[in-house]
Amino acid sequence: MVAKTNGEESHVSNPVKRIRWATQRVTGTNERHIRQSIKDRFQLRKAGSTDKKRQSGEATNLEGIQEDSEPSQAGDNPEGSGRRIYFNTPLPDSAKDDDGHPIIRYERNKIRTAKYTPLSFVPKNLWFQFHNVANIYFLFVILLGIYWIFGNPNPALSSVPLIVILFLTAVKDGIEDWRRTGLDNELNNAPTHRLVDWNNINTSEDTISLWRRIKKATTHLIISTYKSWSFKKSRKSAGGKGYAERAMDEARSSVDTRQSHRASVFSLQSDAAEEGIQMTPVPSPNPDKDRQIGNDKLSVDERPTTSYSFEDEANGRSVNDQLRAPDVHDKELGRAPAKFYGSIMDPFIQAGGRARFARDYWKSVQVGDFVRIYNDDQIPADVVVLSTSEADGQCYVETKNLDGETNLKVRQALHCGRSMKHAKDCEKASFIIESEDPNANLYQYSGAARWTERDARKPEEAGTGMAEPISINNLLLRGCSLRNTEWVLGVVVYTGRQTKIMLNSGITPSKRSRIARDLNWYVVYNFVVLFFMCLVSGIIQGVTWAQSRTSSDFFEYGSIGGSPPLDGFITFWSSVILFQNLVPISLYISLEIIRLAQAFFIYSDTFMYYERLDYPCTPKSWNISDDLGQIEYIFSDKTGTLTQNVMEFKKCTINGVPYGEAYTEAQAGMQRRLGVDVEAEGAKVHKEIAEDRVRMLRDLRKMHANPYLHDEELTFVAPDFVADLDGSSGTEQKIANEEFMLALALCHTVITERTPGDPPKLKFKAQSPDEAALVATARDCGFTVMGRSNDGIILNVLGREKEFTVLNTLEFNSSRKRMSAIIRMPNGKIILYCKGADSVIYSRLRPGEQSELRRLTGEHLEMFAREGLRTLCIACKELNEEEYQVWNKEHDLAAAAILDREDKLEAVSDAIERDLTLLGGTAIEDRLQDGVPDAIALLGDAGIKLWVLTGDKVETAINIGFSCNLLNNDMDLIVFKIEDENMNSAEAELDKHLQAFGLKGTDEELQLARKDHRAPNPTHAIVIDGESLKLVLEDRLRQKFLLLCKQCKSVLCCRVSPSQKAAVVRMVKDGLDVMTLSVGDGANDVAMIQEADVGVGIAGEEGRQAVMSSDYAIGQFRYLQRLVLVHGRWSYRRLAETIANFFYKNIVWTFALFWYQIYNNYDVTYLFDYTYILLVNVAFTSLPVIFMGILDQDVSDKVSLAVPQLYRRGIERKEWTSIKFWTYMIDGIYQSVVCYYMGHLLFAAATFNTSNGLTINDRPRIGVYIACATIVVVNTYVLINMYRWDWLFLLLVAISILLIWFWTGVYTAFPSSLQFYKAAPQVFGQLSFWAMVLLTAAVCLLPRFATKAFQKLYRPRDIDIIREQVAQGKFKHLDQYEAYVPPAKLPSATSSELSEPLKSNKRHEHEIAEDERPMYPPSVANTGTTHNARSQNGSDGTDYTGHRFSLEHPPRPSLDRPRPSYDRMRDSMDRIRPSFEASNDFTSAALLTRLESSHSAVPTRRDLHGSSSLR
Repeated sequence: MVAKTNGEESHVSNPVKRIRWATQRVTGTNERHIRQSIKDRFQLRKAGSTDKKRQSGEATNLEGIQEDSEPSQAGDNPEGSGRRIYFNTPLPDSAKDDDGHPIIRYERNKIRTAKYTPLSFVPKNLWFQFHNVANIYFLFVILLGIYWIFGNPNPALSSVPLIVILFLTAVKDGIEDWRRTGLDNELNNAPTHRLVDWNNINTSEDTISLWRRIKKATTHLIISTYKSWSFKKSRKSAGGKGYAERAMDEARSSVDTRQSHRASVFSLQSDAAEEGIQMTPVPSPNPDKDRQIGNDKLSVDERPTTSYSFEDEANGRSVNDQLRAPDVHDKELGRAPAKFYGSIMDPFIQAGGRARFARDYWKSVQVGDFVRIYNDDQIPADVVVLSTSEADGQCYVETKNLDGETNLKVRQALHCGRSMKHAKDCEKASFIIESEDPNANLYQYSGAARWTERDARKPEEAGTGMAEPISINNLLLRGCSLRNTEWVLGVVVYTGRQTKIMLNSGITPSKRSRIARDLNWYVVYNFVVLFFMCLVSGIIQGVTWAQSRTSSDFFEYGSIGGSPPLDGFITFWSSVILFQNLVPISLYISLEIIRLAQAFFIYSDTFMYYERLDYPCTPKSWNISDDLGQIEYIFSDKTGTLTQNVMEFKKCTINGVPYGEAYTEAQAGMQRRLGVDVEAEGAKVHKEIAEDRVRMLRDLRKMHANPYLHDEELTFVAPDFVADLDGSSGTEQKIANEEFMLALALCHTVITERTPGDPPKLKFKAQSPDEAALVATARDCGFTVMGRSNDGIILNVLGREKEFTVLNTLEFNSSRKRMSAIIRMPNGKIILYCKGADSVIYSRLRPGEQSELRRLTGEHLEMFAREGLRTLCIACKELNEEEYQVWNKEHDLAAAAILDREDKLEAVSDAIERDLTLLGGTAIEDRLQDGVPDAIALLGDAGIKLWVLTGDKVETAINIGFSCNLLNNDMDLIVFKIEDENMNSAEAELDKHLQAFGLKGTDEELQLARKDHRAPNPTHAIVIDGESLKLVLEDRLRQKFLLLCKQCKSVLCCRVSPSQKAAVVRMVKDGLDVMTLSVGDGANDVAMIQEADVGVGIAGEEGRQAVMSSDYAIGQFRYLQRLVLVHGRWSYRRLAETIANFFYKNIVWTFALFWYQIYNNYDVTYLFDYTYILLVNVAFTSLPVIFMGILDQDVSDKVSLAVPQLYRRGIERKEWTSIKFWTYMIDGIYQSVVCYYMGHLLFAAATFNTSNGLTINDRPRIGVYIACATIVVVNTYVLINMYRWDWLFLLLVAISILLIWFWTGVYTAFPSSLQFYKAAPQVFGQLSFWAMVLLTAAVCLLPRFATKAFQKLYRPRDIDIIREQVAQGKFKHLDQYEAYVPPAKLPSATSSELSEPLKSNKRHEHEIAEDERPMYPPSVANTGTTHNARSQNGSDGTDYTGHRFSLEHPPRPSLDRPRPSYDRMRDSMDRIRPSFEASNDFTSAALLTRLESSHSAVPTRRDLHGSSSLR
């Protein structure tokens, strides 16, 4: 019977209780409804407990002011000791201090990710800014200038540049921190319901110091001011920004967040203290309930708020009955007695009746509080679930804020608390929770609830101590959202910074670009040059004053220091002030501006916008864009990265019979290597499949009118399966097919949602798309999962509804590689169904049985894998009652363990998952993403090496490699497999392969390899599995393995763990000293994403965890080519040229001052007016060089993609080198000599008079001559170095040049300029001034111009040739495309054969029919007759030449009935012999046939019903 609440029509199943294994799990896509709750979780500060805590019996007014967090006081529980939380139980004396207060003080639930408070902003921000060495240097220069002895003419004015830079940086930091503060306030003041008028003995009240009161009052004043003008604005906005609008506003964070549809507390109009509400199973009053959400115009009332469960009415047993102690009646009925769980409610505690649930702040929640959470509410802290609105104690949570997964997770209430419903029940609950210490593991938790069970009928008895284990399955984590559950009652165990989401925040390592790391050294070089300039000045000045009988004896009145040594010392520090511009203070902020603009351009690129997910390319780290232009190695996951991660069930093998028709991309690639016309073949096959689909649908409906079968959702096309299911091939095969489908329908953790309609639709939400595909196929074949009862699954089996009791579910994780469900069948039998990796299942089969079935199934799985399909094995085992009960007791003991619970559970599960009976296998297709082969080919042409690191089996990875251009038929495939897992064997294998390349693996060879950035010849590829990889990553073999991989065009690492992925990236990055990029989409890719120089996350079906930890987030793999080849190359070249020009212009200006010192004995006289020195970097020369870094462009994006070879200059790091730095420095020194001496020689005759008889040969006016000429030279030099000249650049250069004229005219117009008064009209009116400026510019720039002209004419680089071809119109055909350039016929790497032209990939994606989807073949299309010395004709490059099917045999069709897909694949195998059976037993058929059941015990006498036909 279905329980209906509030008239809702949606149906949601309730998965049974199960053990939550501690593992990374597959994630799903994001949805809209989420609070923007936790972001920018870095700069964490320890929250305090000295703030005033409200008593548990008082609700906090919702109009309260903001507070700060401070460090907690001494007395925190020591690390590793765990924590004990008491509920209506007196604290022991050991837990109290002398005043009777709790010794342990827990973190407040208030969090603060902001760095600053209103009072601390100025001093703290300055403290952070002065961690920059350049800022310290210029502050030191300003302090020196305060003392007149060092000759600074205007100390106050000299501080202006530094003040401007500090102010701009402070404004930027302030805006970012204000944003974080707003999010913190929204979260801390979010409403929740907690129990008040009840004593929480785990906390005590503290006082607030005067300083805290001042801070609180200041914060309150600022926020009140802000609210006064922002309130109206917030009311006008119907909803918050979407992701696409916010992405550029957010800094890189470790947790991907989304803004909630609920308004912040600031925008709520609520009573000061809302009435307490008794807990009843109805939706909570929500102040935002009637508010429309965003643009959806959907009120909260319209959302589904309930889940439906199947009650166990057949047995007439209620939940309370299940919780009672076993009695004699159960034994008389012959059924197993229900387990007695007890209750934490003490029947002898009298409830006071005052306790109630009232709305309060999140920040008011404390450890030990009872909280009530309603549907769609977010969890305010880490909460242990005591009871829910569901009779079976289940609830559903969305963990999108934690790990990006949108698939709902099931959480269970403790059995001992499920009878609690109201506030009065909380008063009667008496128990203790023992919890582990806070830790960051999101997937594991160990704790226990302990209480004394007392019998209400026997008040005189003391009671019995009881305990119930608490796992992650019973814990709701802060930041999650409650879904499809009306309410949950729980108790708080972790708050604030100790919650798991906060412990996971801010963990993403910071990365600095290679140029930024090198830049520090060049700044140090400038400091060294500055030091020697100042030292020379000091020495010469001291020596000069030490000389006697000079003119200074007559004209000077003594030195400032009074002695030569002191004069030299003073001159040294005065020179530091004079030559201060040599160290570029504005360089750092200029680079920040440039990188910010580059990040904005990347984000705004509509050609990297994924329309299906409304997802742009989003920079998470703005400071490493130039690293994108130097990538040499790309490490990619396969599933969800190269493929779509949209799983479609295609084929299966049952009782040795293969079923399913499909034409996969890998199969097309295999046929293309044979010279088959795959377009014609594909059209033919798709037509056959369409006909089979129609026939299968007709037969299915004839056998059973399944209302849940929808034609468009059918992916498993096998009309022969339907015939066998109907009994056409005999009873044995019929039973086998039914048993197989039952296994798919029962062995899972899927949640069922029913969408009303005629006919209705069932939607399955699973933790992995594979599992959902299996259950969906079972539904299509008539085995429909309708939902769950309290402890079972309701199936509609070919029209008949049956209930199967789920006794235990042993979930999948990466170490087990399998999952099992123990089911009590309707006939009372207990069956264990197990599904998992073929090698794992085969090792657990009953020894000595089903040998023929194993062989056939292995062959079929091999063929499925060769088609690029993901395979699983299905097995089962029948258990007797006694065997199960003995095992279940051990399982319960393991589940109750506090320490090593997961390990004990895994050991117990391993014991029952043995002696299995093989049922068959499944094959699921994960299609390549659009444009992946083209993108890989393009990246390869750019000189980038792509390695694939995947958890898939070898055969699947190889065939995907052929499909996406990683492998081709001309390659020798080195299959690296060490059978005995011995280090010596691995070394011998490595030495053998290294000898083929003439290498020995020495240090000298490694040094040569580090300098060689050329792409390896496309003659070899390596395939290695995880076990072998573990050996070669050891220190002893790592170098040899690295050198071997360096010689191979492609590397595929299969069956690798997340840690191995990171280790491979680290090996290449550190071993070869190259720039690496990792790209992935799942939680298992986070390690390698963080390890690489640049991490790219793909926002796909596996959620957002990879995106959250990445530096750049994209929607599809193909966008990587544009991100790297266009934006990366542009950014690297722009930044390299900008930095070189920045150093150059400072050299020219500073050395012009230095040459002047020669003629005044280095007495540090200022040649230029001091305002010139201050403004030269801020105003006169800043704009051109900054916009060079932002907008300069050598070729367009289309040309960059059409000629990817241009990228190789970045791989070789030729745009920014030490030679380039010193070349620009020397050029700057030469131009400084010209700039100074042109003016010096002009006035050397000392006869320079103006028309009115007055001279202008005084120092300030000579300085105008030289300064103006220098500014013209510097800005024109930058213009020469630009590739792109347009009106904007010319305007910026003109403005910068004219600005010094403007400033001179304005500044000298006022008498306050003293000696500089009216210098502008006097100098600018001289013809000699204009002649000298033009002549100086010509002489300075002539060498540079001549050098560039010679280089472009006689030593042209690739870019010069391409630019000339662009000017000639040879790339004009690209104008017909928007941005993406379709590849032309791609030549073979070793032959002249060409592949067929590939279709262009347009800007937007469109859904197309299955039979119309284009195939993406590899770029090399050898025919079956092509001779290649390195490989066999038509083979895939292995060294295997034999096969159990002889080449002479003709293709053999199936004997029983036509099976086109199976026959096609067998035909391909017979012709091209690509099996790896004789090559290290990599194939399933070869390996699995001989694999003995290493995990199985002695065969038992029990066999599964109907399984005799399977052996």
